[in-house]
Amino acid sequence: MSTNPPDLRPDIAPTAHLSETRRDGQPMIGMVSLGCPKALVDSERILTRLRAEGYGVSPDYSGADAVIVNTCGFLDSAKAESLDAIGEALSENGRVIVTGCLGAEPEYITGVHPRVMAVTGPHQYEQVLDAVHAAVPPAPDPFIDLLPAQAVSLTPRHYSYLKISEGCNHKCKFCIIPDMRGRLASRPAHAVMREAERLVDSGVKELLVISQDTSAYGVDIKHTEADGHRAHITDLARDLGSLGAWVRLHYVYPYPHVRQLIPLMADGLVLPYLDIPFQHAHPDTLKRMARPAAASKTLDEITAWRAVCPDITLRSTFIVGYPGETEAEFETLLDWLDEAQLDRVGCFQYENVAGARSNALPDHVPEEIKQDRWDRFMARAQAISEAKLAAKVGRRMEVIVDEVDAEAATCRTKADAPEIDGNLFVDEGFEGLSVGDIVTVEVEEAGEYDLWGRVV
Repeated sequence: MSTNPPDLRPDIAPTAHLSETRRDGQPMIGMVSLGCPKALVDSERILTRLRAEGYGVSPDYSGADAVIVNTCGFLDSAKAESLDAIGEALSENGRVIVTGCLGAEPEYITGVHPRVMAVTGPHQYEQVLDAVHAAVPPAPDPFIDLLPAQAVSLTPRHYSYLKISEGCNHKCKFCIIPDMRGRLASRPAHAVMREAERLVDSGVKELLVISQDTSAYGVDIKHTEADGHRAHITDLARDLGSLGAWVRLHYVYPYPHVRQLIPLMADGLVLPYLDIPFQHAHPDTLKRMARPAAASKTLDEITAWRAVCPDITLRSTFIVGYPGETEAEFETLLDWLDEAQLDRVGCFQYENVAGARSNALPDHVPEEIKQDRWDRFMARAQAISEAKLAAKVGRRMEVIVDEVDAEAATCRTKADAPEIDGNLFVDEGFEGLSVGDIVTVEVEEAGEYDLWGRVV
């Protein structure tokens, strides 16, 4: 049992959960999945395809005939982490196939690790399968494997990520994701709903909607309607809310039409939770980022959202130390944070990323100043979080159980996304709880990021 750390990077997905028993003669593939939840969904799709062809999934290097490393290229530190993971897989197993965002730069990978067997880019599922076939030929059992595939999940059975689109049309100067993953490409709404229905039918209690820009869902396909489902985020949220599971929205840009989602939250169709990448608050900093510079209007929007749905939880991430950020601009960010009173806040220090336009900006901030600003920002965010959680003591609320061990049940409220927000711990009378249960608790104690309570 651990409490929530305050400095999680925004490009890290929850830890993959793998376990499978090998049948005699079955080829086994290992998977190392790095990067964001969107990459985790890609890993699930790859393994689902392989599982349908008779491959097993190995939870360790020693049991795998080859290992796929799904990489991240969000930041230079993430690239270094990906290269380290490739090196570890080569050392421990020796037969390694690389895919994912960093795979868009194959020479960068092979220049460091020339022994990799193949390199493919993000969501190039067919190329990954071809590479696996070449490295480890399939050997399906016709009585077991050649059946409709049950999806391989890398998350616990009670929640699942639901990716509704790929790519992004924004041109933020610090980000190279559109260069690696392309422009916005939305999935048809009826296909998203079919997947969501299958997940709920299989026991999933919480759907975490993800994309690069959830608010823009359907713009590229002109909000097409098919099979009774329209490709617009408001319509999709309403349709998903009809399935009876918790529906949590991530990566929602604060476009004006987002206000149409708030009544759905007030009515209980989707969780009263918005994950919005504000990134900064000073208009000059936002302009240098090539992001909309309307922080004051954003405060008005937040006030309007809370008027409709007082229990709404707002989560965001910010960058400190962006090139040219002055002390006055940073102080504006702190003042904005005080006024916005966001519930969940993540922050990371600016890093140059190869290919990002922000690298060429003047007046880069020294590392020691970035660290100082990060410390001050997180202290301010922590104080806000602590006060907001203290106000929940004595309240009753629904929680979902994520883990039960000898010490406690680790749960989450509707205000908490898995592994990036806080937890609610039940450390007495939890013996009858099981993972995936949704129960009512009374909050008895609050910390900086987590709550403690009892089942009622």
